[in-house]
Parts: sequence; C-alpha cells; structure tokens
Amino acid sequence: MHSDALIPDIANIVFINILSNVKLALISLWSLYMHSKTFDIFFKFFKQLGIEDGVINKVGSELKFMALEPSQVLLYQGEPQKYGYLIVSGVLRACYFSNAGNERCKEYYFQGEMTFLYSAWLTNTPANYQIDTLNKSEVIRIPLAILNSSNWQSAKLNLLQQQLLYKEEKEVFLLLKNPEERYIHMVKHAPKWLNSLNDIQLSAYIGISPISLSRIKNRIKKHHFNDVINLS
Repeated sequence: MHSDALIPDIANIVFINILSNVKLALISLWSLYMHSKTFDIFFKFFKQLGIEDGVINKVGSELKFMALEPSQVLLYQGEPQKYGYLIVSGVLRACYFSNAGNERCKEYYFQGEMTFLYSAWLTNTPANYQIDTLNKSEVIRIPLAILNSSNWQSAKLNLLQQQLLYKEEKEVFLLLKNPEERYIHMVKHAPKWLNSLNDIQLSAYIGISPISLSRIKNRIKKHHFNDVINLS
C-alpha cells in the first residue's frame, strides 16, 4: 500500500485524539465551574448564619453537588442521617410510609432551603421519614457533622431558631385557621407551594380532601378572587 494512503487514517486518529482531549478539557472546566457555583451558594447561605469566611472555606472539599431525578431518595426511612441538602433548584419532601404503603408528607422544601430532619439530627436516631425529590432537583450535600463542630455553633443556633419559628407559624396555620383560610394564606404568602404541588399534595398538607379543596377554589372564584384575598 502506498504511504500516501495512510495519511487520511493518521489524520483521523489525530482528529479523534484532539476531540477527546477537548472533551476532557470541557468536562474539567465544567466540573470546576460547578464546584465554584456550589461553593458560592454554600458560602452565602452560611455567611448569613454567622459563620466566618475562613471557617466556611475549610470545608469546601466536603461538599457534593448532586443533580437528581424525580422521586430520587436521599434518605430512607429508618436509616441514620448523615447529610443535609441545600436546595439549588427543585423541590424536596419528607414523607412517612406505613407498612400498608400509605404515604403522608409532613413537609416540602424549596430553593434556598436547607433540608434535613431536625429530630434525627439532634438525637442521633434513625430517620422517621424519607427524604426524596418531588421533581428534578439540584442540591448541595453537606455532612451534618460540620454543624456539630465548635466553629459552626452560630449556624446551628440560627437554624434551630428558624425551625422553631417555622413550627410556631405552622401550628397557627393548622390550628387557628379553617381550611379556606389556610388556602388563602398560601395564595398570599406561599405561591411557590401552589405552583409546585398538585391538588392531592396541597389538600393533604392543608388537611382536607381534594374535593374540599376544589370547592374552596370554586367558592373563592365565585366571590371574586381578589376581593376575598384582600379581605383575609
């Protein structure tokens, strides 16, 4: 075979190698970008909770960015809890599953929120609930052991304070408001819930049936939605 015939084959091999190297370089750059983005979100979140810059910088290598599919489980019911999840995008939830297969969701978590089970964290006991994704989500996985170290106590106290206030507000929501008032409250103060949850999920959280929720919606619509919202 004439040597000139080998030139196209050699050129193809060189071209393929170049493409492979470019692909690896792009993957490396993307990895660096995601790590930088992940750390920036993490840094800002805990900076607001009173942690010093140098303390935050030391734990960057312990973080993990995760792109998740719908219904992907992050913590199984009954397992020990090692991580919390800072939500970059999407919705997470904490649900209890009975032996009969019934599902009851106690909480939903949205972008910018830190997701983990406080009771299991504080008592170091297995999780009573499962944490999974409601839809496609992006999260930053954070070892909870970080929050137990002495330099992170201000973050721990601030998170506990936020949780206490949220629980108080939730008690008012569930105990002092009727179902229609609960729905109107969510329209006014938690529109992201209405945009992210279907009627079955929303009615279960409010504590009524989907049929009752539909009646509330129709009643509010019939009596002019904006007027009802402004009067509440």
